[in-house]
Amino acid sequence: MPPRIHYFATQAILVDALCARIATLANACLEQRGYFSIVLAGGTTPRKLYQQLRYIPTDWQRWHIYFGDERYLAAGDPDRNDSMAATAWLHHVAIPSTQIHGVPTADNVTTAAASYACALRLAPGFDLALLGLGEDGHTASLFPGDVAAYNSAELAIAITNAPKPPPQRVSMSPACLSMAAAVWFMVTGDSKRQALQDWLSGAQLPPRSITPQAGIDIFTDIAC
Repeated sequence: MPPRIHYFATQAILVDALCARIATLANACLEQRGYFSIVLAGGTTPRKLYQQLRYIPTDWQRWHIYFGDERYLAAGDPDRNDSMAATAWLHHVAIPSTQIHGVPTADNVTTAAASYACALRLAPGFDLALLGLGEDGHTASLFPGDVAAYNSAELAIAITNAPKPPPQRVSMSPACLSMAAAVWFMVTGDSKRQALQDWLSGAQLPPRSITPQAGIDIFTDIAC
């Protein structure tokens, strides 16, 4: 099914709406079965959203946090996605540290991916996967043309030749991301216009390899 498009006039309005939707979904999951499990997008696009999520009314003690991808850098490096999320949001709320499942630091990127896959196999399921879209059409650390990554049966995969730095990364696979009950893309800024248009026009970009049963929602301030 084609993605569902939710258009907002400005990024600020989009962030407000998406924050409210996440709060509603999280609290519904908490009420129904006692936990909420979310996969976070990295990069700079979701920073304002994460800053706003600090203030939603919810039971943080029952949240579980995962990461769609991570740059293979030392723990605590400011360029890691978990560092950005911690500074913007996670250090400001009471989610138990044992429920924040970052990509582990290991001897090499392949070992890191294997260790993360083990953690993902123990996940209670993913209620929501938040993703972004790069100017080149990548999402998570799945880049255009990396057919082996698209087709991987593993939950987490080692990326060794990413076309943007750093070249080594760990990413959830399309198969793993497709397991999420909801998959929401946050796509903002005119620099993403061409990539979004190409995706919606049928180009074989990485988002097309993510196929959750409920379909995909795109939240954007780009009028297509």
